[in-house]
Amino acid sequence: MMKKRVLFVIPSLDAGGGEKSLVNLLGIFDFSRYDVDLVLFHKHGLFLGLLPSEVNVIEPQGDFATFKRPLVKSMARYLLQFKFKLAWHRFKFYKLNRAATNKSIGEQLSWKHVSASIPKLESSYDLAIGFLEKSSIYYVVEKVTASMKVGFIHNDYRLLGMKKQFDLPYFEKLDKIFTVSPSCEQILNEEFPEFARKTSVMYNVVSTQLLRRMAAETVEMEDSIKLVSVGRLHHQKGFDIAIDACRLLVDRGYDIRWYVLGEGSERGRLERLISENNLAEHFLLLGTRSNPYPYMANADIYVQPSRFEGKAISIDEAKILCKPIVVANFSTVRDQITHGVDGLISELDPIALADTIQMLVDDAALRDRFVKHLESCSLGTESEVDKLYELV
Repeated sequence: MMKKRVLFVIPSLDAGGGEKSLVNLLGIFDFSRYDVDLVLFHKHGLFLGLLPSEVNVIEPQGDFATFKRPLVKSMARYLLQFKFKLAWHRFKFYKLNRAATNKSIGEQLSWKHVSASIPKLESSYDLAIGFLEKSSIYYVVEKVTASMKVGFIHNDYRLLGMKKQFDLPYFEKLDKIFTVSPSCEQILNEEFPEFARKTSVMYNVVSTQLLRRMAAETVEMEDSIKLVSVGRLHHQKGFDIAIDACRLLVDRGYDIRWYVLGEGSERGRLERLISENNLAEHFLLLGTRSNPYPYMANADIYVQPSRFEGKAISIDEAKILCKPIVVANFSTVRDQITHGVDGLISELDPIALADTIQMLVDDAALRDRFVKHLESCSLGTESEVDKLYELV
């Protein structure tokens, strides 16, 4: 029987929940039945080396390689090639992204300028999947020939700050829209009721067997109260508030080591906050790790101080590793944590976060109750891949 052809699209494989979810998904994909191509706008990232060898990685062709270069170099190349319109698009891309009120809007409004440098993909597919909101979806709609086109929304759509009217015509051309939690689906349906018939939930794929095997590696951590958080160093993740909470806990006499695994644009700001609060020995930015799970496995408490999430894959991973968990009260949190049953939900301010962590540190019986509950749960989501197979 001839294999079906499936295409995934994502900007890169840098450290992030969506990127990790895709790598997990491809790690269990049935390559005996499907040929899989993956379009990466930027062929780099922490998770690139974790792709299965069966996945064929494609970069956009045409003038995109020149478009990606720094502004002056790309414009100079286009002008030397008499590609004046592309030079104009490159300049407009630069201006729009500098002027955008947030990164998401910048990516939306500048897409038409990026798109001008990218030709249509020559191959055709049975199923094409834009695995992240914005450019991945726009590429699938405009540049791909496929029998079925699917888009993923990995966050609370309202809190992404995007322009609905921009996404409307793209969502119209998708056959299916997946979100990663019931709350995300409800929010998307409230924003786009006309597409409710084609939206549904596909949870992030997490393999319990693989995760526990990776968590068994040895790492060195201080003999103290060990808090661990995983996430990009971005305003969304709330690490600035976590630093203030850490200061309060240290002032209250707790020997805290708070390990943060992730990288991002806020590193400089967070490092200044750590220095200003004299927390260099207590709040540790470890950067990205291809295998963060030994740190999670050795944590006394896993903390997710996010301002918003879709469905945080790191929370699911902490649950599989049976960790006591403290999470911020973001809009979709109750899709993952039931307060007092498998973790604690805290308001996102330094005092509340510190108080909640302190409660869990001081109450060994509560921690043990959470651990025993999680040990009794079946938490793997490998079967979610069937939702894609059914589409083909």
